Amino acid sequence: MAGFRLPTREQVVAFIKEDKWETGGDDSVPNPVPPCWDIKGRGRRMREHFTLREFSGALGDIGTLVPILISLTLQGSASLTSSLFFGGLWNIMTGFIYGVPMCVQPMKSIAAIALANKFTAGELAGAGLGVSAIVFFLGVSRLLWLVTRLVPLPVVKGLQLGTCFQLCKKGVELVKQHPAFWGSGLVWSDNLWWATSSFVLVLLVYERRRVPVALLVFMVGVAFALAQTGTHGQFGDVEPGAHFVHAVVPTAREFRSGFLSAGLGQLPLTLLNSVVALAALARELFPGYRPSMTHITGTIGVMNLVGCFLGSMPFCHGSGGLAGQYFFGARTELSLYALGVVKIVIGVVFGESLLVVLRWFPSSLLGVMLFMASIELGLVARNFTQHPHNERRRRHDFVVVLVTSAGLVGFSHDGLGFLVGMATALALWGHRHLRPDGAEPLLPGSKPGSGASSLAADDFAAPADQQRAAAARSAMDNCG
Repeated sequence: MAGFRLPTREQVVAFIKEDKWETGGDDSVPNPVPPCWDIKGRGRRMREHFTLREFSGALGDIGTLVPILISLTLQGSASLTSSLFFGGLWNIMTGFIYGVPMCVQPMKSIAAIALANKFTAGELAGAGLGVSAIVFFLGVSRLLWLVTRLVPLPVVKGLQLGTCFQLCKKGVELVKQHPAFWGSGLVWSDNLWWATSSFVLVLLVYERRRVPVALLVFMVGVAFALAQTGTHGQFGDVEPGAHFVHAVVPTAREFRSGFLSAGLGQLPLTLLNSVVALAALARELFPGYRPSMTHITGTIGVMNLVGCFLGSMPFCHGSGGLAGQYFFGARTELSLYALGVVKIVIGVVFGESLLVVLRWFPSSLLGVMLFMASIELGLVARNFTQHPHNERRRRHDFVVVLVTSAGLVGFSHDGLGFLVGMATALALWGHRHLRPDGAEPLLPGSKPGSGASSLAADDFAAPADQQRAAAARSAMDNCG
């Protein structure tokens, strides 16, 4: 023990920089996000983005959060107080760690099975604890490093595209809950008129990024919810005061039932969408930013190993949530800080009684916000190949993207979509390498060798082609 010394700061930084999960890329592009210990740099960046649109972006994921939160709370599977408090706390934590709007969203697969099977609070906690413990172990041990090295880029893009279609479908289903333009079934605060109007509004300001459209739509929804609550005389059921979280300790039977029924199905979704695809999306939305998948798995583990024991629904990160918040204007952690503070205050002050108001929030507005946010996720699939000038490879890679996304949507399961995509990629790889002459058709203007695994700028003739090559190289770096 006499020779034992604590590592120096330089040694710790060097160890972190050796993280094999940190997505590489072109070092000539500076990282736009200062490290968390650079308080001045973070503060300067937040001041530059202190706009209404930044705060509007914080609401880009509520189309997923609100329906799941209300449903699980009404069923008794989760505590609204705990879910809001810890959800806000994790928003602030992830904003500080990552410096970008890394969303905190429910584990959707677990939530869906919990609602279908009417899980108890212990079963829901068991599912979240089991998944998070495995994800945390795989991240800390670096075993998931193999995923970043072996999963082809088209498979990741197919998962993102499939998730886009799934979320779009969910948005349409929310709108269809009140599918009326007129007649006896028309609800004045929740109908197709409002859905159409909000959809047209989002499209009109699509290229005008300074307009806080999500904030506008959300405020309209809050006003309608408050009006309906007052119309039905339910304000008396809202009880402001100090509300506290309560411990939930699952029994052995609840843990086994929850994990086997819902946790196993959530595991591939979390690993692929909340870790691999999320890092790829963050790298593409913020050029020069290098997210560490070790850190992502670590925060997912901490969020649920703490929160699920205290009644919160299971949380994770996700590429869909990040795309939604980015689409509606979020660019820094400032949006997460604001959202986190609001969640904590509302959860502590109103607690479970807030359900009286939330259940009246128009599903038509939620559906439109979720639908448009999902489109941003689907757009990243456009850079699906590392061989943009090799016609045969481009065709094969696009087939992998389509098969992966179709498998995910058809089976409604990320894991099965991933397996179908990997099998397709392997089969097409065999076709290419078993070809006797080894020749591959090239697009006009491309040079031989442009289909090689390395994407040198010299392989492309024009500056525009070099930009496409750089974009493809950047996208490929997402997968390691």
